[in-house]
Amino acid sequence: MLKSVRSLLATTAVASAAFVAFAATPALAQEESESDLTVSGNVAIVTDYRFRGVSLSDGKAAVQGGIDLAHSSGFYVGTWASSLEDSPLYGSMELDIYGGWSGEVTSGLNLDVGLLYYAYPTKDDGVGPSDIFEPYVKLSTTVGPVGATLGVAYAWDQDSLGDEDNLYLFADLEVGIPSTPITLSGHIGYTDGPLAPEYLLGGTDKTAIDWSIGASATILGGLSLGVSYIGSQGPNVDDYTDNAVVGTLSYSF
Repeated sequence: MLKSVRSLLATTAVASAAFVAFAATPALAQEESESDLTVSGNVAIVTDYRFRGVSLSDGKAAVQGGIDLAHSSGFYVGTWASSLEDSPLYGSMELDIYGGWSGEVTSGLNLDVGLLYYAYPTKDDGVGPSDIFEPYVKLSTTVGPVGATLGVAYAWDQDSLGDEDNLYLFADLEVGIPSTPITLSGHIGYTDGPLAPEYLLGGTDKTAIDWSIGASATILGGLSLGVSYIGSQGPNVDDYTDNAVVGTLSYSF
């Protein structure tokens, strides 16, 4: 996000709460099966790091990866990082730390609620704040090969946002093609706040729509190959907000 949206060891309030919850579990927790905790991770190379339609790598390739720890109760914590185009405000790395709860709230409907902290540990401390806290809520369902998600992310007014708040609404759709390893995907998002691309470029419009369509395929075990066409409303700036084809090579474990 060219988001005015980060200390390396910082944690989110939700992540801390999740760890406290785990630590407060009675001694009987020692007898729980190892399956109560699940560790998963991912690494990827992308031809361009696009966040909500905006390039954060100046149209260049980026290296990304993350790791998650989930409990059978639904609580989880995790971290994810990406290389960036080096700048005084954001440095050369984005580090996301998050935690929350995810689970089925009624038959066929899943809820995911949590808090995400965007940090930039390599930034120049002399240029002002750039870290952002952003709570989120997502509802998702799956019917056969079709998965759909509706979500909202809201960053309250913070120094890094110029003491303004930012609202992001989004919808995602995935369709697995039967008898193939291919999944088609679509995304649309709406920004209302200081993270809108035109406003970041010095304009006055604080609203924007971003979108993407794409396809991915599992080619070997956890190895996947994907391609997406990504765009956003607003000024068309090369390697920043212009429409772009983005390729992804990722491995999940």
